[in-house]
Amino acid sequence: MAGLTFRDIGPADLTTVIALLADDDLGWIRENRDPADPLYLKALAEIDADPNNRVLLVEREGEAVGTFQLTIIPSISLQAKKRLQIEAVRVRSDLRGQGIGRDMMLWAIDQARAEGCALVQLTTNTARTDAKRFYEQVGFVASHHGMKLNL
Repeated sequence: MAGLTFRDIGPADLTTVIALLADDDLGWIRENRDPADPLYLKALAEIDADPNNRVLLVEREGEAVGTFQLTIIPSISLQAKKRLQIEAVRVRSDLRGQGIGRDMMLWAIDQARAEGCALVQLTTNTARTDAKRFYEQVGFVASHHGMKLNL
């Protein structure tokens, strides 16, 4: 994790985070790319109010290189142990393949251990074959079939 810093975002970071989220084919479709959209500000306020939820900006030498959201989920299952859910993972497209994503995942795993989580989980779109391969290289196992219902 040499040279990377991890910090919680604030409203002033929304432009950067939304640009990172939209920095691929699927993200471009999903995001409206308007950081002034009140829904983004409302979501950030809700995340900030929840001590189990964080959106992080990853920087190298003061430059944004990635982002992700970490959510600690208390659970009755797994003998009442917590789990960490990783969402909205993005590394700037021109910097992929340089180890930034790996360092982000290792940092998140360290956070999960520090919080006493029993496992770390994430989902990736089936169209993201490179992402699936990347997560497997970091140690994730495709042990479940994720299902979603768009509303």
